[in-house]
Amino acid sequence: MQWGHQKETEWMNAGPILQWFEPGVNALKIIEVAGKSITIAQWNRQYFAFAKKCPHAGGILANGYIDATGCITCPLHHYKFNMATGRNVSGEGYYLKTYIVKTEAGKLWIGIE
Repeated sequence: MQWGHQKETEWMNAGPILQWFEPGVNALKIIEVAGKSITIAQWNRQYFAFAKKCPHAGGILANGYIDATGCITCPLHHYKFNMATGRNVSGEGYYLKTYIVKTEAGKLWIGIE
């Protein structure tokens, strides 16, 4: 790998948004995209994609909840992560793998690098 060279983003079609979410309802789902299990979230009319498991103890994040500030909260130890950046906001120092997302023509696309 050369310095400054980044892999190109490959956009994977995760399917119609309405297949996964009801309009306006905050929710978490696990999907399979490009051979990866990924958690997708709908919150405040925005979409997010991130790792299936919490980086601390492997809790299934789709079994957690989105708090009032829009952070995913792990069901095991209640560690909280920013869904867009993966930053741990509850202070434990872990990092959550996130994926970029876009919507086009009612479909959800996830960027895999």
